Amino acid sequence: MTADTSSLPAHFDPEAIEPGLVERWVEAGVGRADVASSKPKFSLVMPPPNVTGQLHIGHALDMTLQDVVVRHKRQRGYDVLWLPGTDHASIATHFVVERELAKTGDTRFTLGREEFLKRAEAWRDQSAGAIQGQLRRLGCTPDWSRERFTLDPVITRAVMRVFVSMYREGLIHRGTRLVNWDPKFRTAVSDLEVETREVEGHLWHIRYPLVEDPSRHVVVATTRPETLFGDQAVAVNGADERYRDLVGTLVALPLTRRTIPIIADDHADPEQGSGAVKITPAHDFNDHAVGQRHGLVPLDVMTVDGRMNDAVPEPYRGLDRFEARRAAVEALDALGLIERIEPKIVPQPFGERSGVVLEPRITDQWFMKTEGLAAAAGAAVRSGETTFVPANWANVFHRWMDNIEPWCISRQLWYGHQIPAWYGEDGEIFVAESEAEAADLARAHYGRDAALTRDPDILDTWFSSALWPFATLGWPEATPELARYYPQDLLVTGFDIIFFWVARMMMQSIHFQGPAPFRDIYMHGLVRDAQGQKMSKTKGNVIDPQDLIRQHGADATRMTMMILCGHGQDIRLSPDAVRPARLFANKLWNAARFAGFYRCFDGCRGAAAPVPASPANPIDAWIVAELAAVARRTLASLDEYRFSDAATGLQAFVRDTFCDWYVEFAKIALTGEDAAAADDTRAVVAWCLRTVLQLLNPFMPFVTEALWDGSAPGEALTAAQLPDFEALPARSEAHAQVEGVIALVSRIRSVRSELKVAPGKPVPLLVSAPSDAARALLDRFGPQIRRLANLSGIDVAGEAPEGSVRLAVDGTDYLLPLGDVVDFAKERARLEKELAKALKDAGSVSARLADEAFVAKAKPEVIETNRGRLVALEAEAERLRAALSLI
Repeated sequence: MTADTSSLPAHFDPEAIEPGLVERWVEAGVGRADVASSKPKFSLVMPPPNVTGQLHIGHALDMTLQDVVVRHKRQRGYDVLWLPGTDHASIATHFVVERELAKTGDTRFTLGREEFLKRAEAWRDQSAGAIQGQLRRLGCTPDWSRERFTLDPVITRAVMRVFVSMYREGLIHRGTRLVNWDPKFRTAVSDLEVETREVEGHLWHIRYPLVEDPSRHVVVATTRPETLFGDQAVAVNGADERYRDLVGTLVALPLTRRTIPIIADDHADPEQGSGAVKITPAHDFNDHAVGQRHGLVPLDVMTVDGRMNDAVPEPYRGLDRFEARRAAVEALDALGLIERIEPKIVPQPFGERSGVVLEPRITDQWFMKTEGLAAAAGAAVRSGETTFVPANWANVFHRWMDNIEPWCISRQLWYGHQIPAWYGEDGEIFVAESEAEAADLARAHYGRDAALTRDPDILDTWFSSALWPFATLGWPEATPELARYYPQDLLVTGFDIIFFWVARMMMQSIHFQGPAPFRDIYMHGLVRDAQGQKMSKTKGNVIDPQDLIRQHGADATRMTMMILCGHGQDIRLSPDAVRPARLFANKLWNAARFAGFYRCFDGCRGAAAPVPASPANPIDAWIVAELAAVARRTLASLDEYRFSDAATGLQAFVRDTFCDWYVEFAKIALTGEDAAAADDTRAVVAWCLRTVLQLLNPFMPFVTEALWDGSAPGEALTAAQLPDFEALPARSEAHAQVEGVIALVSRIRSVRSELKVAPGKPVPLLVSAPSDAARALLDRFGPQIRRLANLSGIDVAGEAPEGSVRLAVDGTDYLLPLGDVVDFAKERARLEKELAKALKDAGSVSARLADEAFVAKAKPEVIETNRGRLVALEAEAERLRAALSLI
């Protein structure tokens, strides 16, 4: 680390500094909570990333938000527990491991359960280490000593306890139901894991002949002809006059030797198609409901991997379902049973992980009753015990909780928590936390020892992660951690898992712990590309956070995401968007080099710089008051989770007020002849810079810690106490004076720039009939105004010399005699030419946006780009008009 700020390199190099700080934080145990602390506590759990590879940009946003909060809370004097962990992610892990197996022609079934689980654990060990390294490189500081994994013994024990308890309460049961089935992974998936896509398909209109009169037929329309082998009825609406006399009669099921009845059911809509629909209870959720109403027995015609089974005619057995569709259509056509085929956009369910079309399938599964659990969770939010931020997410939460369905919690996979249920020889179920306990239950039931077989299924991954808020703290043991840190103060997560995870944690935690698990739930948006599109590998627009860190540094990556993270809004991000934050870090670096060069930290060795509450110099008083005000706003914004407000306001102050103005003011004082005044300014510079480093630390931990090392060796930035900003006065008089100086200098600089006056060329400033306030301003701050505006002098004018530019600032007229340095005729011609071009370009863009054909055909991002260009051109035209008015 750098010894002091006077020896800092010319530029901030993230790659040279950030990795070393990561190692130092790990060795020092930064982030470690103290369960015995007397400080107030603040706790949150990390949403556990899946152990299936690299962290994506969404993870980077999520983790940065949490790290900003915990660093902020530590600064405010809290004992903070940020508990990290990873999720075994059954389906995702199966996908990764089975993809590797496929390279050698193997499957999990040829490998066997035991060997497959060894491969999965090996992948987990490799991936989890990589994830931890990526989080550390991002600057995250959870309590690594308490890291958890959803298959850790302590979590497994909690999972077994919860399952057994809920089974005995009647909240978990085993039953036969229609579920979403993934033929690739050969497992049930929950409704929430279904991705519905609109795809191009067809609607086949098929003739079903009447048994009593084969010359007549009923036409049914279907998008899935391959399922007709499982048809158990044809339904018509009882009010449909066309079919009233046919209800109760039979039709011949095409391609089979079976007959099925025509039934009356409101599911058939007379206004849709022919008004008659095929009912396939084993392969459609709506048909299943119709079948239950009419006592139809479901007939499953497919295998677990989506092939036709032995219930179908021999020519179709073993065919893939889509192959069977083609073959069935050809056979129906050959028999003259296809009336017509029409193209149709079909909503089709796909597996979120597997990417294959899902199949409704009748299976034996384990289910959880959720209605009562959901009501309790909803009540916690309605009462204010738990608050969503932004508040509108509470409405989304309630809509789902108020319409919740039973949860299918079993999966036909191997990597995960195996269901703690054993079956006797007669099918009797014994649910227990261990095999020994199950054997005792069986012995009591049968009156003898009995052979038991364990259920091979595992629990849905979300079942174990639903216990995360309390299982990670040692439950079901009454641990000190559970007593101190539950319930958590905050959960930070994306809106896309509000139902998968947030709702289920609320339900399970309230049921087993009583209080709701979180005080606040902060829901952030998605990270999209610069055009607002969702990132995906297929689009090629994915941004890897590690690439951003390598290119610009972790600080710049973090700060950019926080600035862009508007309340409840999605983020539009591009690699180029990170560059300004990298430049900002370098600007801060240069401010520290300036402070070191002028020995501003000489009085700060190992101790906090004293608070300069009442500086005599109005410029010093102004910057202290301004910093106190922005600090109060920043801390309040962070307390309210308004991350963008906090980051944007703080960055603007540091860049525009402290670096661009105060540092320049301070140089004048530090190089002046008044040694006492210079010492006062040194103290103010030191206090301001160190306070800025503290305030920026949650957002930019690396550069701030590196600079803190040079400003006060021996004192840890994470342990430094924030000043009492409430105690610092506003200093309104100093504010008015300095803002007057800034307004005058800014106006002079603007005129010089517009009229192309060389930056190094001093020019005089004349003031016409100055007010008392203007005269006092010039008398008090003349040296600062002359130096910062590069003036050769300031005088009171009688009449305006020829070639003068008049500018009004705060009610006083000032004159800049520029006749000797500016060719006014040439400048007017230049400005008029530039104005004409800006107006022409603006007219072209405006016409384009007014063209309805263009707006209808153009992509949204193209329209947005044109709108932005129009705004910029109009602003440029206004600037040029103002410049012309000067001459």
